[in-house]
Order: sequence, then structure tokens, then C-alpha cells
Amino acid sequence: MAGKIGIIGGSGFYNIDGIKDVKAVKVKTPFGDPSSEYMTGSLGGVQMVFLTRHDKGHKISPGEINYRANIYGMKKLGVERIISVSACGSLKEELKPLDIVVPSQFVDRTNRGREMTFFGGGVVAHIQFADPVCPHLSKELYDAGVKAGASMHLGGTYINMEGPQFSTKAESYLYRSWGMDVIGMTNLAEAKLAREAEICYATLACITDYDCWHMDQAIETVSVEMIIQNLLKNVDVSKRIVKSVLPKLAKKRDCVCASALKDSIITRPDAIPAKVKRALKLIIGKYV
Repeated sequence: MAGKIGIIGGSGFYNIDGIKDVKAVKVKTPFGDPSSEYMTGSLGGVQMVFLTRHDKGHKISPGEINYRANIYGMKKLGVERIISVSACGSLKEELKPLDIVVPSQFVDRTNRGREMTFFGGGVVAHIQFADPVCPHLSKELYDAGVKAGASMHLGGTYINMEGPQFSTKAESYLYRSWGMDVIGMTNLAEAKLAREAEICYATLACITDYDCWHMDQAIETVSVEMIIQNLLKNVDVSKRIVKSVLPKLAKKRDCVCASALKDSIITRPDAIPAKVKRALKLIIGKYV
């Protein structure tokens, strides 16, 4: 039986209409509380799990999100694929506000204060992360977006800044000189943890603005109001993409994501502390 599809909603994406047999589920994790309750049910005949990244009412800042608990909870509920829907800024002229990018790469510019791994405390794992998103899931999202009439872009690099402040102009110019495509505050940690949990992960990065480098925004700087206004215009098409892609994913996975931890755990099984082994059983149980 195919696993469930997880959806993580970002700014403006707080619910999905049409879910049948909806249940609100609280999940306990070894890493604390997830951002909010999970909503489980079926959409288009496919079992799915929905989580709002910033909690209802948008109360959790990007640096405060308990990414480990969020992804662990998805794993505990039987999720095999995660679709992330996120707001982002564009760093290239051709990537316009209201376009949607399905990134293929990430660059980290956080301050390392975020917990981005399940490992440590007596167990070490070095997972392959050269290709940080699932190519199959990404292509399915792109194709569904094209059919939904969205202006889609497949591939590109998402630079993950710290926030919650937006970029300075100097930073924005620097990221453009590096060849970055879009900028956001949340997706890298999710992608890393999803890979460790052997969950496929891909992003619908909804462009809301040109960051602060663009000449048209030299006077009118990026604001929360601008971002939310543009994001809400993309929410409906994002929901259509999610609804149309789910039935295509209800089959067995044949990507590397499903066995990503194999041969990645360096610590000898008998050297892993019992408490750690119990806490991570859901993640490492089939290997140690």
C-alpha cells in the first residue's frame, strides 16, 4: 500500500478544501511539539496529511519552527512524500512575482541555530544530499502546475536566509552575483530532515516579490503586505496543483529517497545509547 502524501502549507496556505474524513491529530515526538495539529483525511481518493508551518494565525517565525518535530510527525503518520508550499522572493528578472519555481538545489545562509538533523547525542549519520529534492516528485509538481495554467519553472537554487528580517540590498546583490534564483526562510531544514527520514520532498516556491534588488522596488521596498497580497493570488493555483498531483503519486516509490539512510549511519549499532536508539526507532529502526 502506498504511503500518505504530506503537505506543508506556508504563508497564506492554511487549509485545503475538499478533504474527506478530516481529523485533527496531535502527534508527540522526541523533539517536542510540531507547529500545530496535523489534519488527516483523503483528497481525490488519496490519503494525505496537512500541516501549517507557522501554526494557525501565523504565529511561528521561521527561526522558531520546530522542523524536527514537524518532519518526525509526518513520518509517524505514515507520510512517504512531502509537498512544501512556500513564499519566496525572486533574484532574477525572468522569475516574476506570481510565478512558481520548483527548486532543485539549496544554499544555506542561516545562522546554524536551527536543528536540521535527527542525529547526534551518540549516533552519527552522514547522508548523501547532493540532490536535495526528489526529482520524480518535483517533475510531477511541475507538470501539474503547467496543466493548471501557472507560470512554472523547473529547477534552480533556493537560498535559505535566516530572517525574520528581509535582505539588505547588499545581501540581495550578493546572492544575485552567486547565481541564486529564489530566496526564502524555511525549506532547507525541511529538505534535510525529510531526506534523513527517507521521505521524498519537493517545493512549490511561490514568488511574491523581487526581493529588494529590483529597480521597480527601489522606492517601494518589500513589505509584508506586498508579499501576502501576491501570495494569496498564488494560493488558489497552488491548491489546484496539489489536488491534481495527488492521484499521480498514489503508487510505490522507485526513487533513492526511500533508502537514503542505507549505509549512512556510521555509529556501530551496539555503541548507540539505548535512549537514543528508542527515540530514533522510527527513523533508524530498520537499519540498527
